[in-house]
Amino acid sequence: MGKLSIIVAVDRNMAIGFENKLLFWLPNDLKRFKALTTGNTIIMGRKTFESLPKGALPNRRNIVLSTNPNTKCEGAEVFTSLNDALTACSAEAHIYIIGGETLYKQAIELADELCITEIDGEAPQADAFFPAIDPSVWSEKNRDVHPMDEKHLCSYAFVDYIRR
Repeated sequence: MGKLSIIVAVDRNMAIGFENKLLFWLPNDLKRFKALTTGNTIIMGRKTFESLPKGALPNRRNIVLSTNPNTKCEGAEVFTSLNDALTACSAEAHIYIIGGETLYKQAIELADELCITEIDGEAPQADAFFPAIDPSVWSEKNRDVHPMDEKHLCSYAFVDYIRR
């Protein structure tokens, strides 16, 4: 297996979503997501795939996990387990786990890197959360802080962690 990264945006309470939708609209977070994942492999759960407005993301290998082996996702490969999906990836692949909650909980044990957008705000409602980032396991590699502006209704930081 190649390099395994997790990419996610979290609020102050580690919330990541509500009713299968993102909590905040941050254009720069979406640009960063595209820049990091384009040309690489992305792995997501079925509900995350279904939340994508146009289906499979272009210029990336899309892999969807579903416990139902008969699941079909146009433009994506479907596997029934994270292990099977990772085994199907080349040793040179850079793989990004893009959600949701269940997959993040599985993958954080295996990941080499976390690419977190820390949003300086709290969503009014959330039903999906990212697991706690254990400082004994993860070391902050860099932090890029951005103030609130006309396109971003709260400040945020791009924070990368590497496994200790």
